[in-house]
Amino acid sequence: MEFLAYLTEGNVTNFLLLLLRFAGIVAFFPFFENQLINTQIKGIFIFWLTILFIPLVTTLPPTNMTILEFIIAGITEIMLGFLASFALQIVFGMISFGGELISFAMGLTIANAYDPVTGAQKPIVGQLLSLLALMIVLALDYHHLFLYFVADSIKEIPLGGFIYSNNYILYTIKAFSNLFLIGLTMSFPIIALILLSDIIFGMIMKAHPQFNLLAIGFPVKIAVAFAVLIVIIPAIIIHFKREFLNAIDALTILFQ
Repeated sequence: MEFLAYLTEGNVTNFLLLLLRFAGIVAFFPFFENQLINTQIKGIFIFWLTILFIPLVTTLPPTNMTILEFIIAGITEIMLGFLASFALQIVFGMISFGGELISFAMGLTIANAYDPVTGAQKPIVGQLLSLLALMIVLALDYHHLFLYFVADSIKEIPLGGFIYSNNYILYTIKAFSNLFLIGLTMSFPIIALILLSDIIFGMIMKAHPQFNLLAIGFPVKIAVAFAVLIVIIPAIIIHFKREFLNAIDALTILFQ
């Protein structure tokens, strides 16, 4: 009976708007966009999160809200969830871009594997680093920080009252530039080592034309690159953790 009494017109409107906010977040969040997660499971999780966070909503929408106003408010809620998740997608893009550069340098661009997140074929090294980064995020409970952001957004941004800020455009431009810069920085040790090995093998072939590069050179180059990759993976993960936390902190610009 208490639940039925709670279902007033204003509370139902708040519930639907909060549901749309979580729908935008879950639809584009790096973990929940996984193609292996059933759509029904995503829907149940969105509904459960809405029930969990609805007590934080303290303000009621206008009683005379029209259908058009509700649609516009719903679009802004989906946009808020999309922009928040997109900022984290850029961080995962750094790892993926660095892994693809490493795969290209190692000559493993043909060795693609099915990526369950995007549902497409990706270089195996890039997929390895992306899945490793995702496991690090879940193991360190960094996804809880995102839920804290949602709780703060409910307090700072009224449902249906999100206004797009120019500060987010500036952050997106900076984040995209960092995507290529940091991705190249992560892969630079292996790229430099492989370039050095190519120079050495070129000198060997110049001195000994009978040297079989395909039979000896490529396996040695790949083995050395994997050895260096094992050494620099901790540094890559530490770099990723710092960028992920910076992205979480930068989401506060959506409140401005």
